[in-house]
Amino acid sequence: MKSLKYVWLSICALLITCFSFAQTNFNFKMDHNALLVQDLEVAAEFYMDILGITEISNGGLPSHIRWFQFNDKVQVHLSESGNDIQKKKGVHIAINTQNLEEYITFLNAKNIHWENWPGEKSATRIRPDGVQQIYIRDPDGYWIEINDNEL
Repeated sequence: MKSLKYVWLSICALLITCFSFAQTNFNFKMDHNALLVQDLEVAAEFYMDILGITEISNGGLPSHIRWFQFNDKVQVHLSESGNDIQKKKGVHIAINTQNLEEYITFLNAKNIHWENWPGEKSATRIRPDGVQQIYIRDPDGYWIEINDNEL
């Protein structure tokens, strides 16, 4: 009976240890996204002109890699590559702005196609949480969600 008690206590201690590790808060924050692109110049121009992000130093990496940064310091690394990756709308980058209507006007002026989640051209969608969103594609076909979420 005494050994059963020790087994039970050992199991409880192990479970408590496992759950305490699982609940540790490491305070993760998004650092960067990396995308393979066919033409680095075309992709870089799109990210600077259409998304308005700033190019930053690539930290001494080869010239086929360029780094860009959003206002919140999250980065996008573009790497020129001959690899072609299948793009699906469900796999996308999502960014937010409090000026979504102005951004839509900007996209229209630039003749940039935008759509909602179901694929309706020039239509927004309100998510179940009340956030309005649209989708665009970069020159390599990557989907980018732009929404008015307040983080």
